[in-house]
Amino acid sequence: MIATLINSGVIILGCIVGFFIKGGIPERFNKTIMNGLALCAMFIGFSGALEGKNIIITIVSMSVGAFIGELIDIDKWINKLGDTLQNKFNKGNRNENKIAEGFVTSSLLYCVGAMSIVGAMQAGLSGNYDTIYAKTVLDGVSSIIFSASLGIGVIFSSVTVLIYQGGITLCASFLSGILSQPVIAEMTAVGSLMIVGLGLNLLEATDIKIANLLPGILVPIILGIFGIL
Repeated sequence: MIATLINSGVIILGCIVGFFIKGGIPERFNKTIMNGLALCAMFIGFSGALEGKNIIITIVSMSVGAFIGELIDIDKWINKLGDTLQNKFNKGNRNENKIAEGFVTSSLLYCVGAMSIVGAMQAGLSGNYDTIYAKTVLDGVSSIIFSASLGIGVIFSSVTVLIYQGGITLCASFLSGILSQPVIAEMTAVGSLMIVGLGLNLLEATDIKIANLLPGILVPIILGIFGIL
C-alpha cells in the first residue's frame, strides 16, 4: 500500500504544478502534447496486449465485460460522479476547467493499464514495488500535462488510483492461489486493449465507453477459479 500511497501523492503534486502552469502553455501546445500522450497510451496498450496468450479468452473477456458494463452502465455512474465534482468545484461552468472530463479520462488511464494491474499484484503477492514506482514516475509527468490541459479535475483521480490499486494489492494477497501467471497475463491483455481505446478517445477518433468494458478485467480471474486458465 505504501507504493500506491506514493503514486497517489505524486499525481496530486503533478496536478498542482500543471494547474499553476496552465496559463503559461498556449492551447496549440496543449493539443499537440495531448495527442502525443494519446499515442504513448496506445503504444503502452498494444505492448501490454501482446502479453495475452489466448485470443479466445481475450474476446470472451471483452464481450462478457462489455455486456455486464452496459447492464450496469458504469460509464454513466462515473460521469455522474465527475459531473458532481464539476458542479461542486466549478459552479456548473462546464467549459472552464472540464473537471468531469479530466477526472474520468485520467482515472481510466491511470487505472486500467497493465502497469497498474501487474504492479499492484506484484506488491500484494511478493512485496515487489518496482513496477508501481516506475508507473509513479510516468503518472507524475502525465498528471502535469493532463491538469494543464484538462484542468484540476485530474487531481481527483488520485483517489481512484488509491482505491483501485490498493484494492488489487490487498485482494492479491488473499487470491495468491488463483492469480497464476496465465490469469495475470490475460488480465493485462484485456486492460491494455482498453488503454488503446482510451488513446483513440484522446485523439477524438472514437467515443468508446471504456468504463463499461472494465468488468472484462475480472473475467480471467473467474476463469482461473474454475480451472479454465
